[in-house]
Amino acid sequence: MASAAGWASRRHAGWLRAWACAAALLLSAWVGLGVGIARAGEARPVAEDPALELRVMALAEELRCVVCQNETIAASQAELARDLRAQIRQQLREGRSPEEVMDFMVARYGQFVRYRPPLQASTWALWLGPFALLGIAAFAWSRQIRRPQTSQPIEEGAST
Repeated sequence: MASAAGWASRRHAGWLRAWACAAALLLSAWVGLGVGIARAGEARPVAEDPALELRVMALAEELRCVVCQNETIAASQAELARDLRAQIRQQLREGRSPEEVMDFMVARYGQFVRYRPPLQASTWALWLGPFALLGIAAFAWSRQIRRPQTSQPIEEGAST
């Protein structure tokens, strides 16, 4: 009987452990969900001045997120993008012009930070490269089309 009682208590202990693990998982999920909901809240405007915020976002649309590299800092949610938007906001608040802010960002991060880089000697390949590749492809295709077809039929009885 002792062995049967021991088996039963081990069996119940296993179930008890399983229920305790499940309860711990549910509790942690519930707490995590509660924290997420509490943090979500309602979005507050970043600037008290809506006109300033429009100027910040217009300038942020012209700057590339150096973390994401394929988004503007206006669209990016990266921490650096938020910091750069705050930097733009601060500089515009201090009375700098959008050109001065852009020059500051270019001096700090290079021409790469511009989402639409200007046409300069250093960016010619960037602007003209796609057109050059398209021209080369069109030239190669036209040469292929104009080339006479000189394929000879293979004789059925010939072996190589």
